[in-house]
Amino acid sequence: MSFSVVCTDVSFAWPDGTVVLDGVSTAFGTGRTGLIGANGAGKSTLLRVVAGELAPSSGSVSVAGTTGYLPQSLPLAASRTVADLLGVAEARTALLALERGEATEENFAAIGDDWDVEERAHAELARLGLGHLGLDRTVATLSGGEAVLTGLAALLLARPDVLLLDEPTNNLDLDARARLYAAVDAWPGVLIVVSHDRELLERVDAVTELREGGVRTFGGTLSEYEDVLAVEREAAERAVRAAGSDLRRQQRELEEAQVKLARRARAGRRVQESRSEPRIVMGLRKQAAEVSAGKHKALHEGRLADARERLAEAEDAVREAAEIRVSLPRTRVPDGRTVLTAVFPPPAAPEDADEEPRRTITELVVRGPERIALTGPNGSGKTTLLRAFAGGPAPDGVRVASVGDRVRYLPQRLDVLDDALSVVENVRAVAPSASENEIRAGLARFLLRGGRADRPAGTLSGGERFRAVLASLLLAEPAPHLLLLDEPTNNLDVASVRRLGEALAAYEGALVVVSHDAPFLRTLGLTRWLRLDRADGLTEADPL
Repeated sequence: MSFSVVCTDVSFAWPDGTVVLDGVSTAFGTGRTGLIGANGAGKSTLLRVVAGELAPSSGSVSVAGTTGYLPQSLPLAASRTVADLLGVAEARTALLALERGEATEENFAAIGDDWDVEERAHAELARLGLGHLGLDRTVATLSGGEAVLTGLAALLLARPDVLLLDEPTNNLDLDARARLYAAVDAWPGVLIVVSHDRELLERVDAVTELREGGVRTFGGTLSEYEDVLAVEREAAERAVRAAGSDLRRQQRELEEAQVKLARRARAGRRVQESRSEPRIVMGLRKQAAEVSAGKHKALHEGRLADARERLAEAEDAVREAAEIRVSLPRTRVPDGRTVLTAVFPPPAAPEDADEEPRRTITELVVRGPERIALTGPNGSGKTTLLRAFAGGPAPDGVRVASVGDRVRYLPQRLDVLDDALSVVENVRAVAPSASENEIRAGLARFLLRGGRADRPAGTLSGGERFRAVLASLLLAEPAPHLLLLDEPTNNLDVASVRRLGEALAAYEGALVVVSHDAPFLRTLGLTRWLRLDRADGLTEADPL
């Protein structure tokens, strides 16, 4: 097949010498490709190199045609308008000038062949659920989700040959995500998307994994790729068991050989002491025995070294697949115990007397190990409400009572660690009565062993930092009985999302999670679904 994007031996390093990409060679053809990899693997950097925003330190990138790039964070000047963001302001201004009779060469040049630009702009906005946005509206008045979708609308209007999307579903509510999925499904050309969103990655035609040591591409969706990896992991685990068995056998054979050599040496000494043979014969015999013993020992030690190397290689192959295995019995909450009560003001009466009364929740009571999803559109106040549950300021008219010091809150930015302290010291700060051995044993279950646990939190990779944050939340004293998570999967790689699910499976307390990640929510064993919006307040919702 022909490829529209070809990366040849691409390397990139920041000015301080930090290497992000090292000799990456890959290619992308027509269709939708999901670019995945661990946090810090260089996915966003590679996308920026392909987009031409960054120049590679070495190697080359070839792109057939034009590119359109949607970064994670759009550079938004508050004074800019929606028309500016869409890239239609100049053509639109020229059209308006022509309508006023200003038939200048400059105005005709600004319009070109794009006489229907305003109609197309409104159509793209409407397609993405933004029909309510006027082209003169300022960027400062847009929500984060509206800004992302407007940026996508700009790319759809430009019709580039290659479309590059970096975590496009971050900050999008469920309705907005559905519209983005539809736009991705309909894209006819080359599309490369960096994302942790499983539902989006189930829509791709190929998966490219960027990891230390190279790039791997598989034709199929994320789940199909994971099926292949699962088979490979099973084979790798069998290889570990076989290599371990071989190592033990080689150790036994070396020990047996050493015993035999020791016996021969004793027999030789007895012969020499008895002087039953001429001295020259005994000397030659001793010399031959020593040479033979040396060769024998070298042979078995070589086999033992080879066996150790095979075991190390086999263990390396499965190390990244390690799962968080942790037991958290101290987080258990009895079924009837109340851990959170929140009282809300009654809703306003409907203006239309015939309108059905809203079924708004005026008192929320969370008991025992309930697991609750809090969903709703962008800007409805979910984060504010979650912070109030954690002891922060409550919205007007809302009263909150929770389990006090047994509440743990994970904000979107994962900024709960002291970067200057080691991982061990961070956990000790929230679990002061735990012994050093208990802390290290707990961290090991979160895959933070040995030297990794002694590293300053500020030096951890994205995945390591995430696991350290989880450990500090779940190993804290007193053990959390109410866990509050705000968009926990934002900016996490696929493996970290899986490990978050593993850790939460061991948590036995109450859980309230704000998330737009439907596949992740469905893995949590939720007992209730709530929805918050400005019109109806807090209501019971149907499972996604």
